[in-house]
Amino acid sequence: MGNQKIMEWVLRIAVFGEFLGHGVFALQGKEAWIGWIQKITGVDAIVAGQLLLAIGIADLLVALIVLIRPISWVLLWAAFWGFFTALIRPIVGESFWDFVERFANAGAPLALYFLLKSKALTVNK
Repeated sequence: MGNQKIMEWVLRIAVFGEFLGHGVFALQGKEAWIGWIQKITGVDAIVAGQLLLAIGIADLLVALIVLIRPISWVLLWAAFWGFFTALIRPIVGESFWDFVERFANAGAPLALYFLLKSKALTVNK
């Protein structure tokens, strides 16, 4: 297995782990996250819990897609969502460093996107 394939699998597993973990926490109804959704959207706890459930299901789907067969738009969504969910922390009053600590949540799917894109360009030459 070549270095590029190893890098691809390291990134695929990293993104899978991130979204699997977030998805499981969301499905468990992580209390802090429900509060964040309420704070940002103004909805009540029941609606926030329902939104978090939908987010959890979406995160699990992203995790599986990236592990089984990465799709470009899913990787770009994962990069956006990873950045946004990291940015939520300082927006809701958490430390800015909680945002910085989560840069990899956006960086790993974006790196995988560009790695696969460069691989496709090389194959098509």
